[in-house]
Amino acid sequence: MLKKKLIPHNWIIILIWNILLISCDSPDTKKERYLLKGNEKLKENDTKSAIDFYGEALKIDPDFRDALFNRGLVMYQLNRLENAISDFSSILRTNPVDTLALFQRGVTYMDNGEFYKALEDSKTLIRNNPESWRSHFLEGLVLEQIKNYQESLTSFEKALELFPDNPEVLVNQATIFYYLKDFEKAEVGLKKAEKLDPTEANIFNLRSMIAFDRGELDIALTMINKAIALNSNQAYFYNNRGLYLIFENELEKGLEDINYSLKQNPKNLFAFRNKGIYHYFKNEKELALRYLTEVFEKDPDMELVKDYLEKTNNL
Repeated sequence: MLKKKLIPHNWIIILIWNILLISCDSPDTKKERYLLKGNEKLKENDTKSAIDFYGEALKIDPDFRDALFNRGLVMYQLNRLENAISDFSSILRTNPVDTLALFQRGVTYMDNGEFYKALEDSKTLIRNNPESWRSHFLEGLVLEQIKNYQESLTSFEKALELFPDNPEVLVNQATIFYYLKDFEKAEVGLKKAEKLDPTEANIFNLRSMIAFDRGELDIALTMINKAIALNSNQAYFYNNRGLYLIFENELEKGLEDINYSLKQNPKNLFAFRNKGIYHYFKNEKELALRYLTEVFEKDPDMELVKDYLEKTNNL
């Protein structure tokens, strides 16, 4: 015969009290508790559970701003850009001038290739919050993407007037100087940014690009490896390293990096270009033409594309 376990009387009181507390929770208390649980899971890098808890909070209150915003950020990090846009848009339906939601939606639109929607969000930010550096920064980022470099520089200059010691803006301004082939001005901005934040990975990524353009492959690889050591989650860094490795004749290592980058960001035309260059070096004419032609049709001014299309046609 099994011995029955007895629960002490005071334990029963505690259990009943806890049940009563839970049952008396208001909807606001419950949704806040789910939000906190989601935030804790996010700290643990458990994004799936974080999304689930934010979802539970939103079942209670579909307009719960903090849950929508945090879930949107997680979706953005996971490259689920349509989901992120949906969450930020839900916030903006309730509050059209929520500056953080507008900024994040603009960035997400931009990364999703919806440049003119991103530009519209930046214009809305500037109209409603002209004294915020972020408003002008977002505008500069989008103008950079549509290759309006001079106007992009103007936007970054306005952002720096409002926040002069901002390494993020300085790096992006230096990137425009890089595109304009003014490497000296780019280096000046990067030096200032590094003094402000020596852990900013994009500084070393841009230095790698400048070194590659100068034909300094060893320096390019050193710089891009430093960038990856500082931020191992950036798909563009792996793509750049893949290109440098190809030019170092480490073709398979280069392809591995490029494929990894594409897995993280399947819309990156630079990665398709680099795959075309890889196939050129492998003497695989048909595959090289397939990738390079696709990129050329979408962005005929991209560096290296036209050169390698001609070289591939001559194989």
